[in-house]
Amino acid sequence: MNVLITEDEPILADELETIVKDLGHEVVGIAGSSRGALKLAETSLCDLALVDLHLSDGATGTTVARHLSEAWQATVIFTTSNPGRVPEDFSAACGVLVKPLSEQAVKSAISFVADCIKTGHSARPKPRSLHLSPAYAARWKVAC
Repeated sequence: MNVLITEDEPILADELETIVKDLGHEVVGIAGSSRGALKLAETSLCDLALVDLHLSDGATGTTVARHLSEAWQATVIFTTSNPGRVPEDFSAACGVLVKPLSEQAVKSAISFVADCIKTGHSARPKPRSLHLSPAYAARWKVAC
């Protein structure tokens, strides 16, 4: 998969990049702001985006998620330390990973979502660390 990382903390962005590459996926870019993320989306195909809710230009992650999902059909996973700020409709994101992130939690979530993107469901159980949106849980036939 092609993965876009939208994270304004450079150390965390680097860690996410390493994890994505360790799983055998391609990182198409790293952006720290909504503008940067949307610009990268225009020039590269992205299957999955890891999007922080609060970026360098404010609480713009929900706007990025909705745009990536609706305009580019990318699947989005929010990464945040404030899961209560995720809108009820998840802004079209498939789910949320709550910070601090462990390497295993990120790997499990990406692998699970990759299976679901590829087949429309997952043969493996949903990772406990991934909070799925009700819409995606129904689409992928898994429990929230």
